[in-house]
Amino acid sequence: MNIVGVDIGGTFTDLVGCVDGRIVTSKTSTVPADPTRGIAESLRLADCDVRALSELLHGSTIAINTVLERKGARTALITTRGFRDTYAIGRGNRIEAFNLFFHRPKPLIPRELTFEITERMNAKGEVLTALEDAEVQALATTLAKEGIESVAVCFLHAYANPIHERRVGDMLRAANPKLFVTLSHEIVREYREYERTSTTALNAFVGPTVQAYLGRLESHLRDGVFPGKLNIMRSNGGVMSVRLAQEQPVSMMESGPVAGIIGAGRLAALMGIERCIGFDMGGTTAKASLITRGVPAIEDGYTIGGEASGQPMQLPVVDIVEIGAGGGSIAWCDPTGGIHVGPKSAGADPGPAAYGKGSTDPVVTDANLVLGRINAGRFLNGAMKLDVRASERAMEQKLCGPTRLGIKEAALGIVQIADAAMSLAVRAVSVKKGVDPRDTAMIAFGGAGPLHAVAIAREIFIPKVIVPKVPGTFSALGMLMASWRQDFVRTLYGLLGSLDARGVEAVFAELAEAGRAQALRDGIAPDTADFAYLADLRYVGQEHTIAIPVKDASLLTGDFSSLRAAFDTEHDQRYGQAATEERLEIVKVRLVVTAARADTLAEQWLSEPWKPEAPVEDQWREVIYTDAAKPLRTRIVWRPSLAVGARVEGPAMIEEPNATTLIHAGDVATVSDAGHLVIDVKLS
Repeated sequence: MNIVGVDIGGTFTDLVGCVDGRIVTSKTSTVPADPTRGIAESLRLADCDVRALSELLHGSTIAINTVLERKGARTALITTRGFRDTYAIGRGNRIEAFNLFFHRPKPLIPRELTFEITERMNAKGEVLTALEDAEVQALATTLAKEGIESVAVCFLHAYANPIHERRVGDMLRAANPKLFVTLSHEIVREYREYERTSTTALNAFVGPTVQAYLGRLESHLRDGVFPGKLNIMRSNGGVMSVRLAQEQPVSMMESGPVAGIIGAGRLAALMGIERCIGFDMGGTTAKASLITRGVPAIEDGYTIGGEASGQPMQLPVVDIVEIGAGGGSIAWCDPTGGIHVGPKSAGADPGPAAYGKGSTDPVVTDANLVLGRINAGRFLNGAMKLDVRASERAMEQKLCGPTRLGIKEAALGIVQIADAAMSLAVRAVSVKKGVDPRDTAMIAFGGAGPLHAVAIAREIFIPKVIVPKVPGTFSALGMLMASWRQDFVRTLYGLLGSLDARGVEAVFAELAEAGRAQALRDGIAPDTADFAYLADLRYVGQEHTIAIPVKDASLLTGDFSSLRAAFDTEHDQRYGQAATEERLEIVKVRLVVTAARADTLAEQWLSEPWKPEAPVEDQWREVIYTDAAKPLRTRIVWRPSLAVGARVEGPAMIEEPNATTLIHAGDVATVSDAGHLVIDVKLS
């Protein structure tokens, strides 16, 4: 099987493929105006003939960028009469209590485009007020006059009984076949009206943009006589068909970043690392995620654009902390002369000043170039020459005057500020979760990840950093290891020990049928799919739940002592205590359907014995580490030529086609049997 993974980031488009039994890679600039051009170029650079590919896996930031830039479709929201303002009101909590400039999430759909329909269900799914078809027909006319491109339908308690939503969806689609219609029960079947409404609105808001993009991509590939499957990376760490992605684009919000974390988990398992932190720094953002026994944490929900004022999304997502600090993050001065880095990025066009495309804004890449940490002649394996003088001019014009710093001092300040910001992201997935960083390792990847990883590890006392093979395109490699996955959920509320057996069995049967139907739609053979059920449990009086695996419905209706013990143990591990005498209740039942990949070449390649290239003579240059006035004479090593067991003592730079690893004084990097760099960090 010939398969490729393509990851489109804000700055670069990366490709890794398993073609004719070998690994191929490429990296090219993203084309913001038409990302499919970047994909075509990456395929050309990797010498991949689309006619010979059996599968193309794709991850993209298009969905999340559409939300962050608020450039989605003109969208309307339809809800139950009397609940028009649920979406705008949101939650009453104030997450940043001491932030004087705190503001609540601004809805993606304005109030004037929020409409009410006469209908009502209760929490049991019983009809209290019948749906008024005449109102729906009249509203369809209004939507057409308003130029609505997409509509979100979210009725009260539709998770319990979606009959009214289905009827409205049928009528709207019949009235306007071009209208993108999102029904809440098709996206998420669980309670919490605000989060459910927000998730539905997100899907509708990005739907037309993502649908059009994926349609162009598929047409482009089919025009090239691509015969295989086009699968899309989803936020839960699995993949889905392009058809499902066009219907549920909200599920691909974090499709790019999670792929690298999946790959880091596989590498950690192969290397026998119990607990590690995946760290990915690209051109636009930096991401961190905690991985335990090779599996990243999955959270039931995510906030796009920051926890305090972002858009809630009630879907399973790999737990990633993401900040606007990447190689292309712009450095700027506030009125008092303080330097800030990000969150705005120079992106792929015009990119850093060093790219020579006319940008005059200094970015993190410019700072690293000025400090001697990037080789201007070897960037992207020599395919893109960098202009050091342009980077220095950008520093001088935008930073040196207001701060009264020299060029190199300003550059060092930029890098140190970026490192401090990224250290906070790593703390958020370790220290804030009760995990001691000294008991973890860091797996660093992304074009800029290895360049900053050791400094961050030193900051929070992580003793070991692993830089995998092909770190600059590692997220694309991770896609080749991701399983097909689909999550389903149904609300089931009640005390354990008093649940109606027939009702519980009906919920499990409904979930199983939904799982089988989706697997069939995506061409997954029934005998290859794994069905795993989980029960969301909590002590009576609690707000949030813990998902505990259950084999079948009988564990909820018969003797649940084993389930009770498992919950108490998990609660104690997470929160340091367990209320063993408290009553236990269930809130939801989940079904996770997965299908493992038939091909494992990518995983095998991670552990294949390393075969170095012909020796390349070391270079030496002056590199600034911690003091702009005292650069250190640094050994420059070409990574592809390093043999197994080779030791590189800092200060040193280990360069390769798509990334550079910075080794500080006192640190030692060793090449593993499989060719990964294992860096022992000197902790003071």
